[in-house]
Order: sequence, then structure tokens, then C-alpha cells
Amino acid sequence: MAHIPQIKIPATYMRGGTSKGVFFRLQDLPERAQVPGEARDKLLLRVIGSPDPYGKQIDGMGGATSSTSKTVIVSKSGRPEHDVDYLFGQVSIDKPFVDWSGNCGNLSAAVGPFAISNDLIDASRIPENGIATVRIWQANIGKTIIAHVPITNGQVQETGDFELDGVTFPAAEVQLEFLDPAAEEEGAGGAMFPTGNLVDDLQVPGVGTLKATMINAGIPTIFVNADEIGYNGTELQEAINGNPEALLKFETIRAYGAMRMGLIRNLDEAAKRQHTPKVAFVAPPKEYVASSGKTVKADGIDLLVRAMSMGKLHHAMMGTAAVAIGTAAAIPGTLVNLAAGGGERNAVRFGHPSGTLRVGAEARQANGEWSVTKAIMSRSARVLMEGWVRVPGDAF
Repeated sequence: MAHIPQIKIPATYMRGGTSKGVFFRLQDLPERAQVPGEARDKLLLRVIGSPDPYGKQIDGMGGATSSTSKTVIVSKSGRPEHDVDYLFGQVSIDKPFVDWSGNCGNLSAAVGPFAISNDLIDASRIPENGIATVRIWQANIGKTIIAHVPITNGQVQETGDFELDGVTFPAAEVQLEFLDPAAEEEGAGGAMFPTGNLVDDLQVPGVGTLKATMINAGIPTIFVNADEIGYNGTELQEAINGNPEALLKFETIRAYGAMRMGLIRNLDEAAKRQHTPKVAFVAPPKEYVASSGKTVKADGIDLLVRAMSMGKLHHAMMGTAAVAIGTAAAIPGTLVNLAAGGGERNAVRFGHPSGTLRVGAEARQANGEWSVTKAIMSRSARVLMEGWVRVPGDAF
């Protein structure tokens, strides 16, 4: 019996922020996977090791969590004032689909370093020592991200002393600017607040009527108050991820919120759109012990936030959700802003399961409409392995 051999594709395995993913240059993908469609999705599923009914992704590069089941495709940009186009694919662990509906803010930190190291940036734009500015077009949501990448002796600097809660070892700091982060989602009219309100009464059958701030910024996010759903905001993963009833409750909130935001037309569509929107719950500051064992003091944070990603409580905080948090915190009257004490602010430090994170945002109001010019935060990135990834030749 004849067997199809494996093929090998140039790839880089990178950590960006608190996520990991497999990075490709568009030009290195097999020709039929260089365009969107079934072949590309099947290839990326096989690379990551999905769909896996065991939920482990043993036969692929995935790590069996939403933070590690990710793929990135980068190419030179034809857009004015941009260096590269960045496309993010969130790979389902146990189902046969790739969700292209949103960005990954954490892996955004790795796009600039990857682009520089893989000859996608004009050499004249890279200093011998200093900071390289990489202008990224985020193709999933049609937004600009500016990455400030440290360079030492003409090469991307990856080591350093910048510490990021949720990441064990320090590394070099990469500052990200998310310009005009209000997401232009289909069906949401491009509005930061698609319902027109800073706070809505969201009716969720089986759960109740919840106060909710539904915002399109960084990534579409539904914020609710922790105490309204039976939590205090200090929860770690084990408090929720092993509880089927809790997971169903959050998925129900997510589905009805997505409907209210105009992101889906019926509840059935929510199952095929796992990456967006996110659900997060907020609470005023309280002292708690993070997953690392470190005590987070109440006076060291402005509020508590916990967020769901791909059906599970995230171990830290998604970068795009951090943009949503910073944006909402900057707008007086949102649930995020109220949990942080209310009033005007241009930065917020919040507690998440792994520790704390600071994110800044510049908000302004004109003619009754809020807009945010940019959100800023720091992450880090590092190449873990590079070379080729192999998949069976008939996998896509």
C-alpha cells in the first residue's frame, strides 16, 4: 500500500505575550494555502493537531489551550504607511474550524520581531541599535498596530528584564500601539458601542437580566459585573473551568450578547464563532493570590477582571481584551470604569488570574459619541523554535 509522504513548510514557533503560535510567511505556504479557503484551514488544523476529540493536540503543535492553539500568517504589505499584513487564525481544539473573526493582541507583540527576522522589513528601517518601528496592518479587523521592537547589533533583541505576569521568564519589552481600536465589526456598524449605550440590560434566559457593557475595541467584548453572576472577581481557572454549569452560563451570556451586538443573526451561529465576542467580568479591587502564588494587593490595582476565551477562563488576559478593558475604563459610566472607581482616566492597572497588567487609552467625546485614538500596552516576544513544520501531504 502506497503512503503519502509528509511535506515540510518553513515556520517559526513563537511566544508573544501570554500566547504561543506557529508563524508563517505567506510566500512559504503551499500555493493552494496562500489564499483563504478550505485548503488553508485544513493545513492549519493539521499543523496545530485539530480537531482532537481527546482535547490534547498531541499530534500537532498546539498546546491544548486557547492561548496555544494559534496560527499567524505575515506578508509584506501593499498598503501605504504599513510594513506588513498580519492575519491571525484561532484554531479550534476539538472542532474542525479556524476562526478568523478577530485579532490576538498577545501574538501581535511577536509580529514585528518575526517580520524583521524574516526579511519582511526594509533594512533601511532597522537601526543598528535602538528601536525599530514596525507598522502592522491587522487584516482580521482592518486596524493598524504599531510595534516598537528593540534592536541590538542589527538583530531583534529578545532577552531583557521586562517581566510580564503570566510569563515565567523576563524578556525584552515590545511596546504596542493599537490605533483607533474600535472594531469595525460586520453588523455592528463600526460603532464602539453597537447598542448605542454604555450599559445595557442584557436578558439571558436561564441566567437573568444582567447589566452589561458591550464594546467593540481591540476585540468585541461583553463586560458584566462579577457579583451579578455569583463571583467576586478573584477567581482562578480551577474555579470555573472544571464546572460545566459555569461554562454553559458564560457561553449563554456570550451568545445572547453577540446577538445584541449584531455580530450573529441567530444563536446557532455562536458555536461557529468561538473567538469573538469575549465575555469578561469585573469587580472593584480586592486582595487575592495569583496562580503563581504571588499576592496581589488591593491598593496596587484599579479593578479586577477575569475573561473567557474559547469557552474557558483565560490564565491571564488576552491582549485584545486588555485593549477593550483600557478603552472601556477611559470612558466614564461603563461597568469597567465604574469598577475602577469612576471618573476620567487614561490608564488602568487591573488584576487577572496570573497577576496584573497596565494598559493606557486615549478617549475623547464629540457630538455625544465616544472614540479612542489609541490604546497602549507592553508585552514581550521570543522565538522558541524555527525551521520547518511537517504535515502529511494529503492533509489539505
